[in-house]
Amino acid sequence: MNRSRSLRLVRALYSLALYLALPAILYHLIWRGFRYRDYLRRWPERFGFFEPPSSADRPTIWLHAVSVGEVNAATALVEALFARYPDHRIALTCFTPTASERIQALWGDRVWHGYAPYDLPDAVARFLNRLRPSLAIIMETEIWPNLYLGCAARGIPLAIANARLSARSLHGYRPVRRIMAGILETAAVVAAQSELDAERLRSLGARGEAVAAVGNLKYDMEVPPQLFVRAVQRRARIGTRPVWIAASTHADEESAVLAIHRRVLASHGNALLLWAPRHPERFAPVIGQVRATGWRIRVRSSDGEPDAACGCFVVDSLGELLDFYACADVAFVGGSVQPVGGHNVLEPAALAVPVVVGPHMFNFAEVAELLEAAGGLRRLPDIAALTDAVLGLLDDPVARHAMGHAGAALVATQRGAVARTLDRIAGCYRPIGADRRP
Repeated sequence: MNRSRSLRLVRALYSLALYLALPAILYHLIWRGFRYRDYLRRWPERFGFFEPPSSADRPTIWLHAVSVGEVNAATALVEALFARYPDHRIALTCFTPTASERIQALWGDRVWHGYAPYDLPDAVARFLNRLRPSLAIIMETEIWPNLYLGCAARGIPLAIANARLSARSLHGYRPVRRIMAGILETAAVVAAQSELDAERLRSLGARGEAVAAVGNLKYDMEVPPQLFVRAVQRRARIGTRPVWIAASTHADEESAVLAIHRRVLASHGNALLLWAPRHPERFAPVIGQVRATGWRIRVRSSDGEPDAACGCFVVDSLGELLDFYACADVAFVGGSVQPVGGHNVLEPAALAVPVVVGPHMFNFAEVAELLEAAGGLRRLPDIAALTDAVLGLLDDPVARHAMGHAGAALVATQRGAVARTLDRIAGCYRPIGADRRP
């Protein structure tokens, strides 16, 4: 059987499996909805039913960012697309309610926004037929067979931006590598975060001429000048005391955060923990756990700001993490003690905040290695070592300054991925009338 027939067969079996899994998918939506109500809303969009955008005469550039992290990574790229293609509509999709809220907070009516469809053939067809994008950009490496092949069948050039592929993911794809090659080769542009990511994506089947290592878009993040003004004002309310932040934590890391802060308080009785759980459904459990300790707690949604007396401030809001990084002395970034693979360590580093993480950083391997080599990040093997690192940095302002400066300098030297990504896209997408400035 040749590869084309094999791909059609596997695609049919894959689609059948998705249809058979629909009851479980719907159950998962309902289950998530009990913990986070927004999962119960806008279901038709997930199956390709939505009101098409108006002004159909304008070409549409569609960018998909699955969750909040990808939306944040895409921010500078979206702004650059506005500038490069001013006569286009920009359409943004995502999969999670938190990402949807972030998109609307960042761009409002400047973009058309909806949920991306499940990768069912009819849902994908409805979505593409209604939106009619002239260019598709997928953030990171979301590989959905029906979506990719649907774009290819309609002649829609598809670019993968900020593409990454861990060694673990590559190994997981090994049994279906030939099939993945038939899907990945439809991508006109694969803008990889690093040479290592580029090599892995080529070995998985992306076309060699389509792949280029352009750098990580997250290095191009813009820091609003007002952020530092807000940080100074917040520190004035907090007072002159040690402040550390536990950011993007997961459920299995919460006991570790509590244990670290107990040790911190034993040495610095007036220290403040800023705590930003990764997912909204963890907000209430974290608040409950902190209250059970007897520490004085304040909460972003109900109390507004930390004050000079609280021992823990829970950031139960979205899109404000940068603001709270900016007023911390030390940042612990979660997803790294629990084997999730880590989260974005560039945000605190860009703000000259020293970063500590656990051992599991496989989703951000190159970034973590670069920051660690530069001296802006410490990767620790366990909770005891993490605790010692947080305490040591809170006790040593010289070391904190050196780490923060090293991290910020590394971020500054790595910028430029947005421009390089746009240049790669321009090579496969030249609409009539588009602004094609170099």
